[in-house]
Amino acid sequence: MTTIDCNFPGGNIVVDRIEGDLLFVHQDLRDTTTDWFYWYFRVCGAAGKRITVNFTQSNVIGVRGPAFSLDGGVTWQWLGAVAVSGQSFLCDVPAVSDEIRFSFGMPYQESNLHQFLRQYAGSPYLEVGELCKTKKGRSAELLRLGRLDGGAPLRVLLTCRHHCCEMMASYALEGILASVLAENELGAWFREQVELMVVPFVDKDGVEDGDQGKNRAPRDHNRDYSEESVHPTTRAIRELVPGWGQGCLRLALDMHCPHIRGEYNEDIYFPGGPEKLNWAQVLRFSKMIESTQRGPLVFAAEHNLPFGTAWNVPANTTQGLSFGGWAAKLHGIKMATTIEIPYANASGKEVNQHTARAFGSDLARAIQKYLLEIN
Repeated sequence: MTTIDCNFPGGNIVVDRIEGDLLFVHQDLRDTTTDWFYWYFRVCGAAGKRITVNFTQSNVIGVRGPAFSLDGGVTWQWLGAVAVSGQSFLCDVPAVSDEIRFSFGMPYQESNLHQFLRQYAGSPYLEVGELCKTKKGRSAELLRLGRLDGGAPLRVLLTCRHHCCEMMASYALEGILASVLAENELGAWFREQVELMVVPFVDKDGVEDGDQGKNRAPRDHNRDYSEESVHPTTRAIRELVPGWGQGCLRLALDMHCPHIRGEYNEDIYFPGGPEKLNWAQVLRFSKMIESTQRGPLVFAAEHNLPFGTAWNVPANTTQGLSFGGWAAKLHGIKMATTIEIPYANASGKEVNQHTARAFGSDLARAIQKYLLEIN
């Protein structure tokens, strides 16, 4: 008998009904105040069958179809747009696969981070700690890497998953971290010159519970940097970072994914803020990415979204101050910004676990170039 469930970290689905090989489901919005598109579930008992998954509410299938995994969510592939018809997709489940997982993207959980970090266990250039406990008692990780003796002349702050569903950004973050810890010239430079602080899961509870995160009630994590923070992680960031920076913090980068499809959602880009001097630095940094990138995902500065353009307008800043807006005012900072990394399609190139990590390596090279030029 075919069954559907989401009883694992990051799982999200509501099952409407099952009619033989026809599965009717929709995403669980929980405490998200608007429609959104994250879902992640597994199907068991369908080995050798052709199943049709029908989404009964909004269209939440991405531009390369769903991602699927045959090994319990470790590795992922896109099923492909050819499998999609409207709000449904077809899948021929392999005869040897009693379990197959489907998701809007390629999920990245706490287990993925810990697997990545294990390869650097014992490194004197990596410290794995705790930012704080979350509302649900989980440990929100805090990483420090690079030069850790307190003498680094430069400091960099990286954050990810303010919106918990934006998983592809986590693979790019891995690429940055791997570059800093790599046994090569670039890694050696970082470990001599830079201390990085990294919050990999700002909405840790949402990541593990499988929430949407975007437009969360009562407050979006990325609008929780003004007045009194309601989330423990954002409160802890605001308390910790100013003292840690010691006037040496030069760059703060918040890593996101955009909307599901269409214009501004299928290119890598930086959305601008109202601070003109900061935006000038973002444009400068953009040119450095263009000049140093080597990976399969191509960034072009022409895709950046200046403040006041498309969705990036003052009306969208009234709910509270974003991380980028807050970080732009920190002592010593030269650039604080957000980068949007698409879920599946970046200027026609496939975004996946491997290409997103490669783009993270491109970002690391550009960060080095930027820090060298401003210092």
